[in-house]
Order: sequence, then C-alpha cells, then structure tokens
Amino acid sequence: MAESFARLDHDRVDRRGYPEAIFCEGKTPEQVGAIAAELRERGRAVALFTRAGPEHARAVLAELPDARHESDARLLVWPPEPPAPEGGLVVVLAAGTSDLPVALEAELTARYLGRRCEMAVDVGVAGLHRVIGMLDLLRSARVVVVAAGMDGALPSVVAGLVAAPVVALPTSVGYGAAFGGLAPLLSMLNACSPGVAVVNIDNGYGAGHLAAQIAAPCPPAPSTPTGGAPSWGSDGRE
Repeated sequence: MAESFARLDHDRVDRRGYPEAIFCEGKTPEQVGAIAAELRERGRAVALFTRAGPEHARAVLAELPDARHESDARLLVWPPEPPAPEGGLVVVLAAGTSDLPVALEAELTARYLGRRCEMAVDVGVAGLHRVIGMLDLLRSARVVVVAAGMDGALPSVVAGLVAAPVVALPTSVGYGAAFGGLAPLLSMLNACSPGVAVVNIDNGYGAGHLAAQIAAPCPPAPSTPTGGAPSWGSDGRE
C-alpha cells in the first residue's frame, strides 16, 4: 500500500487546478508501482510519472498498462490521451537535438496539463537564421519554453524577439566547462533581455508546468457591486 511510504495529494487539483506529479528517481520500482495502483483506484486527473527509469516504467505499466511511455523524456502519463486543449499556445524550442529529451518532457507536461503545444528542434544560436525563420510561430505563442545547454544563449535571443514571456530551461548538455548545466543556468539568470524566467537544470517538468500556468485561460472578470467601481488603477495597482 502506498500509504506506508507516500501520502498522495489527491486534492491538489481542487486547490491549484493541476494534479500532483510523481518523481520516480530515488523511489524503488515497487514504490512507484504501488503509487500507480492507488492512482488507478482514486485518481481524478492526469497522472505524470517523471524521471522514470526502465524499471520504474515496467512497474507503472504493470498497474496502468495503457499509460503512455515516452522513454526519451523518462516520462509516463495516464490516461494516455491528453485533455482537450484550452488557453494559449505553448511553443517549446530545443536548441540542439541533444536537448530534445528535456524539451520533450516540458512539451508533454504542458500538453497533458491542457495546453496546445508546438515544438521546434535544433534551432540554436550557431545558426541564428533558423530562429529568425520561425518568428511567425514564436510571436503566436502565449509563452515560449527554450531548452538549451552549451552557452545557454538562446533564451535571451528569443526574449528579444517576442512579446511573450520566455521560460529558460538549462540542460546538462555541453563540454567540461559547461559544468553539467551550471554554465547555461548562469547565462540564463544573467539574460540581458527582460521577461525571462529560469527553472532548474534539466527540469523539463517544471518548465512545462510553469508554461501551462502562464498560458492558462483567463479567468472571468470579477463582477463589480452595483453603484461601485473597481478599485484597480490603470497600472494594475490597488
């Protein structure tokens, strides 16, 4: 029983609008399988299993045989079909093909949290014409996720070209002085272009979740009491 080692947050959808994800790394396959069984019995929303190795995947699929398994992204999702998309478009860029697994985790996370997604791969700054050639797509996005290793320069470039916020996703791709993603992380934190938010190294789930929140449908405007006036100024401050 999962209760002996985990307390699943089945009510998170009611509080936050998004379900809990299961981080598999560090858990045994037996623990992950027990969690999958509980979600099968009590789950009310999409279940994401992140950082899942082959043994974790087998344990999940034993309990949820129809779950979608994306081995490159180390991700499993159940139910296998994403919900109908709503809200704005999320565009995910992978600077290089080597960044694709992390970018794919971000794209799938945003998609299964209910957003329409588009992805482009191998559009790094070494060939800047590739980014310039997709400006129409980038400028149609509500938010752009940019996964990059090496020098981590692409998010700053993209943020200088679009009005949408950019979620910068550093990856551990690179030679020795990239320090396993630390160099691109610092580059992104020091981005010259405004409007860049940075998540942790290789945290595709975190980037996709943030993008899904940014691109969420706008809530209805609050009603104004009869005879009253909104207390918000033109600059958004109360």
